[in-house]
Amino acid sequence: MERYQKERRKPNYKIAIVAFALAVFGLIMIASASTVVAFEKFNDQSNYYYVWKQLIALAIGFIAMSLFSNFDYRALRKTSLTLMVITLLLLVAVFVPGIGDAAKGASRWINIGFSFQPSELAKVTFVIYLASWLDSKKYELNKLSKALIPFTLMLAVISFLIILEPDLGTLTIIILTSTVMFFVAGAPIWHLGSLFAFMVLTFLGFIKSASYRWERFMTFLNPSAETLDRSYHVNQAFIAVSQGGLWGKGFGQSLQKMRYLPEPHTDSIFAIICEELGFFRAGIVIFGYLYLFYQGIKTASRVRDNFGRLLAIGIVSSLLIQAFINISAMLGLIPLTGVTLPFISYGGTSLVISFIQIGILLNISKYAQED
Repeated sequence: MERYQKERRKPNYKIAIVAFALAVFGLIMIASASTVVAFEKFNDQSNYYYVWKQLIALAIGFIAMSLFSNFDYRALRKTSLTLMVITLLLLVAVFVPGIGDAAKGASRWINIGFSFQPSELAKVTFVIYLASWLDSKKYELNKLSKALIPFTLMLAVISFLIILEPDLGTLTIIILTSTVMFFVAGAPIWHLGSLFAFMVLTFLGFIKSASYRWERFMTFLNPSAETLDRSYHVNQAFIAVSQGGLWGKGFGQSLQKMRYLPEPHTDSIFAIICEELGFFRAGIVIFGYLYLFYQGIKTASRVRDNFGRLLAIGIVSSLLIQAFINISAMLGLIPLTGVTLPFISYGGTSLVISFIQIGILLNISKYAQED
């Protein structure tokens, strides 16, 4: 403990400031985007229901961030396997009657007095476990049997459980983040090439295995083909983004939130931001994520131990990947995945987990060298 006190410095508060600013902005946008949904659901009794729920999650997230920023992050390495086993058990628990809570054809939640999404937790615990594992294999990453095969098997186990839910958006974040960490750890290019080819073949086989997945993929390639069916969501997002223009219609003036655009306060909130605030101010949001990524990478480059470096890169990559998957889906660059916009979209589990990630980053930044 004494050594810990001597080594640590002031954390990089810029990381926390950007995250908190995005979360406050999220509260403001949820207040606008959710009013119609709340009015219909609660009969004009609580138009700001979702705002208050998000505010409670923000308070919990801030406390969690403080806790995770104030201990020696290297202790996470010792508990990484335990955390991973608990996460896997929770991913199984979503299918247990009486514990799991299904909604909209998906079994992603556990109801224990409040709804909790284990796949969100997996975004943190798998990164912690993978950082620990890659650090232990740092001299064997060029060996097929010691690195690529075990790495692929680990991804296969967690992918199988998340696909069953299904939660392909979260799975995409985990896979891409893991690949970035594998690369940064020092994996040979041919390992990465082999992994990429395997993922592409697996993805094609997965979408071909069910007709509705293949139809959804083809619809993404030609969204104007079925404007009132499978392409309805993405076409309404296009309308919202295009209606905003450069400066937007003004805060609270969105028409698409009037039950035209599905999930305006969760998955689709970036489209509402574009509609109400316009291209330039939506660009500030994107810049916020890029600046957060820059500060995270700067922290990773200055920390001395390999575990801390990989953990910081994994966390900040996960946040940036999630943000750009959401934004890209709203712009029609990739298929819709149901991924929330970090810190901004409504969702208690997502917000708390995001602040836990920020807390760990702050913790690591205390050990970053000045030069």
